Amino acid sequence: MKSFCKYLYIILSFFSINLLYSQKGNFEIKDGHFLLSGKPFTIYSGEMHYPRVPSEYWKHRLQMMKSMGLNTVTTYVFWNYHEEEPGKWNFSGEKDLKKFIKTAQEAGLYVIIRPGPYVCAEWEFGGYPWWLQKDKNLEIRTDNKAFLKQCENYINELAKQIIPLQINNGGPVIMVQAENEFGSYVAQRKDISLEQHKKYSHKIKDFLVKSGITVPFFTSDGSWLFKEGSIEGALPTANGEGDVDNLRKKINEFNNGKGPYMVAEYYPGWLDHWAEPFVKVSTEDVVKQTELYIKNGISFNYYMIHGGTNFGFTSGANYDKNHDIQPDLTSYDYDAPINEAGWVTPKFNALRDIFQKINRQRLPEVPKPMKVITIPEIKFTKINSLFDVIQQQKPIIHNQPLTFEDLNIGNGYIMYRRKFNKDQKGKLEIKGLRDYANVYVNERWQGELNRVNKKYDLDIEIKAGDRLEILVENMGRINYGAEIVHNLKGIISPVIINGSEISGNWEMFPLPFDQFPKHKYQQKDIANNSPVISEAEFKLDETGDTFLDMRKFGKGIVFINGRNIGRYWSKAGPQQTLYVPGVWLKKGKNGIQIFEQIFEGSSSINSIDHPILDQLVK
Repeated sequence: MKSFCKYLYIILSFFSINLLYSQKGNFEIKDGHFLLSGKPFTIYSGEMHYPRVPSEYWKHRLQMMKSMGLNTVTTYVFWNYHEEEPGKWNFSGEKDLKKFIKTAQEAGLYVIIRPGPYVCAEWEFGGYPWWLQKDKNLEIRTDNKAFLKQCENYINELAKQIIPLQINNGGPVIMVQAENEFGSYVAQRKDISLEQHKKYSHKIKDFLVKSGITVPFFTSDGSWLFKEGSIEGALPTANGEGDVDNLRKKINEFNNGKGPYMVAEYYPGWLDHWAEPFVKVSTEDVVKQTELYIKNGISFNYYMIHGGTNFGFTSGANYDKNHDIQPDLTSYDYDAPINEAGWVTPKFNALRDIFQKINRQRLPEVPKPMKVITIPEIKFTKINSLFDVIQQQKPIIHNQPLTFEDLNIGNGYIMYRRKFNKDQKGKLEIKGLRDYANVYVNERWQGELNRVNKKYDLDIEIKAGDRLEILVENMGRINYGAEIVHNLKGIISPVIINGSEISGNWEMFPLPFDQFPKHKYQQKDIANNSPVISEAEFKLDETGDTFLDMRKFGKGIVFINGRNIGRYWSKAGPQQTLYVPGVWLKKGKNGIQIFEQIFEGSSSINSIDHPILDQLVK
C-alpha cells in the first residue's frame, strides 16, 4: 500500500507540475509598467549564457539564481553557436535552447532572450558566423541585402525554438531584444548616415515580428545613445546606468514620457583580457546600487550573474589605442556573484540578504556546490613536434599567404612555410598578422610576433635552402566596436624581409583543432619553444570539478576526453588554471591532450581545487 501511495504521489506531482508550467499567461508593457497577467511586475534578472555552462549544470545554476531572490534569467543566443556551417543548424545536446528555457521555468524563473543577431558578449565575432566574411557582397550590421537575408534566416530558425515557449503559449519567455547596443556602433560608424543605420535596425525588429514572436521587444544601449540605438515599437532600456533620475529622464524622452524603467545590463563584475589585470568590482558597490534600484522600483538585469567559461575557441576580443587586439580569457568568471564553477561568493550572499528582505516568503535553500576533486601528477606518455604532424598533410600552395577564411577554417592555427633559394637577412615584417605567431627557421625558434603588444617584426637570417615557418594563431575575432567589420584572420598582408615582399610558393597547413590530431608519436628530442602535441591517460576513482594547473606551461589549448576546454597563456596571465567540469570526466580511464605552442620541457600536469585567475605575468 505504501508503495502504491508513493507512486500515486509521484504521478500526481508530475501532472500538477506540468499543469502549472503549461498554464498560459500574459506579459505586456502598458501604462508605463510591466504587467504580468495584468499585475505590475518588477524584473529582477540575472544573465547566464547556456553555451558557457555544461547542460548538466544548467538546473543547478538556475536554482542558485532563484535562491538568491531573482525572478528572471536573461540569455544571449549566439548565432554562430547554432549555425555550424552555412545552412546547418544545431539546437540539440549542449545547444538545446528549448531545454534551457524549460529548465529555467522548472526553477521558477521567467526568461528574457537576447538574440542579436549581434550580441557582443566577449564572444567570437560578436556571435556572427565567421564565414559571412567570405561573401564579398556582404557587410555586417548594415542595411545590406546579402547580410539581411542571412539575418532573416537566423531569426526564422531561432523563432521556432522561442515561439512555443512564449508566456502566451504556456512558457516562461516574457521579452525579446532587438539588435544589441546598436547606439554605440552608430556613434562609431560616422561613415554611415543615421537614417541608413535606422533602416537596418528597424528591419531586424521587423524580422522578429514577421517570424511570429509576439512578446514585447526592447533595445539595450547606454542612456546617452538612445537616439542612435532606439527602435520604434521597442522599449529602450539602459546599460550601466547608475543614476535613477537620469534613467527615468532618458527613457521618458524615447518612450512617450512613460516607463517602465529598466537597466538591461548592470555590471556586478567586468570582462577580462589576456595580459591585463583581472578586474574586480566591490561587493559594497554592488549592494549599494542594487538597493537603489529596488528602492526606486527599477527593473534590472545583472550582467553577469554567472559567467561560466569560454570553452574551445568561443572567446572574442576587444581593442583600444594601446592594443590592436585584447583577446578575452577562457574563463568568463566576470567576478560575478556566482563564480565560474558555480560557487557562492560573498557578493552572492550579500545580494541574497537584500532580496530576502523584500520577499514575504523565505527564499529557497542555496543548492550545494558541485563536488571538487584534485588530480595528481599525470605524466605524458606521448609527445611530438607539431612539425611532424603537418608532414601528414598535403600543403595548400599559393603565391601569397592566405587567410583563415580563404582556407575555409574559422578557428585554430595555420602553419605558413616557404623555402628560400637565396640568402635573406634583415627585418621580417608581418603588419597584417592576425593575431599571434611564433617564427622558425628549419624548425628552430627565432622569436614571437604578437598583435596584443603591436609587435609585428623581428630580425632574421635565412640561408639558401632554409625553410621559414610561421605558426599563426587566431586569438578570437573582435566582438565590439567599428573594427568588427575587419575580422579576417591569419596573415592578411604581404610578408616583408629587408623591405622586399616575399611572394611565390607559400605552403599552408590549416590546423583548425576542431578535434585533436591523430598521430603515431615517434618521440624524439624536441627543442625549446617548439610547438608540440602531448597525450596521456589517467584514471579516476571519482569524478568532480577541478582546475588544471597550467603554470608550468606557456601557451596553447587543452582537450579532456575529446573536448576542447579552452586556451591558456600562462606566460601572460592573469588566468593560470583551466576549469574542468566534473560531468566531462569519467570514472576509470580518461584522456588529456595538449597543444603547447611554447614547449619548455614540461612533461606532466596536475590539477588543484581552486581557480587562479588574477596572476598577471609582466
